[in-house]
Amino acid sequence: MTTVQDIFAFLKAAAPLELQADFDNAGFLVGHADSEVQTVLLSLDVTDEVTEEAVQTGAQLIVSHHPVIFHPVRSITDVCADTVKLLRLIENRIAVISMHTNLDIAEGGVNDVLMQVLGAETEGALDADGCGRVGHLPAPMVFEDFLSHCKKTLQVNGLRYVSAGKHVQRLAVMGGAGVDSMAQAAALGCDTYVTADIKYHDFLTAKELGINLIDADHFCTEDPVISDLRDRLSAAFPEVRFMKSAVHRQTVQLF
Repeated sequence: MTTVQDIFAFLKAAAPLELQADFDNAGFLVGHADSEVQTVLLSLDVTDEVTEEAVQTGAQLIVSHHPVIFHPVRSITDVCADTVKLLRLIENRIAVISMHTNLDIAEGGVNDVLMQVLGAETEGALDADGCGRVGHLPAPMVFEDFLSHCKKTLQVNGLRYVSAGKHVQRLAVMGGAGVDSMAQAAALGCDTYVTADIKYHDFLTAKELGINLIDADHFCTEDPVISDLRDRLSAAFPEVRFMKSAVHRQTVQLF
């Protein structure tokens, strides 16, 4: 019998909780540790839709990237929009494990998978905390060709970018919001930086730094790790069914 605790132990070994940022709330957040698990739903976020998907598919556990509980919770009721999903999870005995910044930093985590999907070889971490990655493509690519490659491989419905007029070969990435490390990417000699949640003035700064900057969407830069986690968990627990959410997808749409 596989339990929630068994899966949590595996995930902690892959992405130790000690790696998480001070502000974070990664870990085993909802449920009974000794509950038997036969079906697990994996999703970047635990939205209302994902919660309902877990109920309908009979999942006993959700494994997410973003924590389902991030700020202090003073009550869990059906009249508070922020806690309705928690009540639904508890009522249906669905546990939740969230692996967040620890999975960003861990070897084989969000950023290593992002580099792999983009076809780049990782050389090392981008910043001192071990988050983000620096690497290189096998051969230089024309920037416009790399944009097409990035859009296709990350399945993003549009890219926001600024070109520094450079080909792409030495690449830095950070899944999710990572623009604060752009100057470090430029200092390390990267011609291109792929991240998300970029603001107007950050694009201006990129031009001044002389680095191609691509906003490939928060969801799309982090979601590849969910498929990777599903495959790793399936190999470790062949008796359990692991499913990637079919309802959770890129939220931001471009007209």
